[in-house]
Amino acid sequence: MKNLVKFCRTIPGVAVITLLILSVPFVAMQFTNEVNWSVSDFVIMGILVFSTMLAYVLISRYAPGFIYRAAIGLAIGATFLMVWANLAVGLIGSGPHAGNLMYIGVVAVVIVGTYFSKLAAKGMELVMFGAALSLMLLAAIALLVNMQAYPGSSVGEIIGVNAFFVMLYTVSGLLFRYIAPERQAQKSAS
Repeated sequence: MKNLVKFCRTIPGVAVITLLILSVPFVAMQFTNEVNWSVSDFVIMGILVFSTMLAYVLISRYAPGFIYRAAIGLAIGATFLMVWANLAVGLIGSGPHAGNLMYIGVVAVVIVGTYFSKLAAKGMELVMFGAALSLMLLAAIALLVNMQAYPGSSVGEIIGVNAFFVMLYTVSGLLFRYIAPERQAQKSAS
């Protein structure tokens, strides 16, 4: 069992798991017309799943403890879920709308902030709260420019979807806040 866990934490292991995940819609396509993925759907989802899992594997190798890994996992998972839902159906309205492009800014906040924080707990706390704040700003902009009028959209949906992701990033930020003093004390002692 330990060998399986070690393999899953390698690049080939991540690739195998990605292929297993992508096999689900591929097999489903053989039995139903409800699942209809194109080659580009498989490529995009393969890149998204592989890069998400690889980011977690690489970052968690150097994670100082369980809570840090949980905070990183929550941040990466929230970002993955937000991108996936946006690509699949759009987070504002049904289908492609210019409003959905605003979520690229949230992903940029997470990626650029993570890079500059150098994965320090205090810096990652600020990045997560920054992502939550950018989502609140995004929801306010969407409502101010009347994006709730898009087909398949409403005020409740815009607020609900953004509140869900705000909650995920906020919890991740709070986990980083919890361990930041602990990490600072460890640095001071060494």
